[in-house]
Amino acid sequence: MLFDIISIVCIFAIICLCAVLIESRRENHMLSVSHYTITDKRIKKSATFAMIADLHNAEYGDKNEKLIKEIKKIAPDAVLIAGDVIVGKKDVSPGVAIDLLQKLGSEFPVYISKGNHEMRTGLYTEQYGDIWECLYEQTKDYAHWLINEKATLASDNIQIVGLDIDAAYYRRFRLQKMETDYLVKLLPTRHQDAYTILLAHNPDYFPVYAEWGADLVLSGHVHGGMVILPVLGGVVSPMVRLFPKYYRGMYECRNKKMILTGGLGGHTLKFRVNNKPEICVIHLEGE
Repeated sequence: MLFDIISIVCIFAIICLCAVLIESRRENHMLSVSHYTITDKRIKKSATFAMIADLHNAEYGDKNEKLIKEIKKIAPDAVLIAGDVIVGKKDVSPGVAIDLLQKLGSEFPVYISKGNHEMRTGLYTEQYGDIWECLYEQTKDYAHWLINEKATLASDNIQIVGLDIDAAYYRRFRLQKMETDYLVKLLPTRHQDAYTILLAHNPDYFPVYAEWGADLVLSGHVHGGMVILPVLGGVVSPMVRLFPKYYRGMYECRNKKMILTGGLGGHTLKFRVNNKPEICVIHLEGE
């Protein structure tokens, strides 16, 4: 009798696992579009941005034609990318990311910040070779790489700042403390009267970004927590922390906002359940 019960439980578990794997495979080939509207009196002219992150060399259709088509349908004023377009592994070509940035940059203004994969391939060249150099050199004429730099959209009174933080802030298992002074020293002085968008790949430091003065933070990195459970939310972050506080959606701190995308791809465990790859559409409007 006990053997029969154990057998039934094992069979049920295998069926559930197979169902989850099938669903994950299905979701990894889908695209979702999420819309966010934000109003602020400093915005002189309404603007629409398409925001993506964590491509990790993923392809939607031949040479990402499906992804590009979806972005064209949005007809954004600019495309904002919060890092990790590549996979930071030895001998993994950045060709997919280069092709996408060149195509998007031929159609729209593109502003992009580094993620941890771009950071480490540029920092540890003895391990990763020329991956970062190839990516940057072949896309710099198509995309504005904001590496602790800013760009100002004068007609809209909007400034976009790209953040590139130290490797210590991407360590697994524990959260390295970040002080606001670190950002003050790292980033250019922002215009107090402008609406500031901060492209910051790691969302864990949202309260620090808000204290620094970012009006809107755009982040990725967490991949939506891979599996999103009802009530509990995202299950695990790339920092190997269970049920991360920030995993996907819009958050608020100090009257500042953060939009955290579930991302487009993966690099080690390409696992998604209730967490479709995502393009975020951000509508900025004056009050």
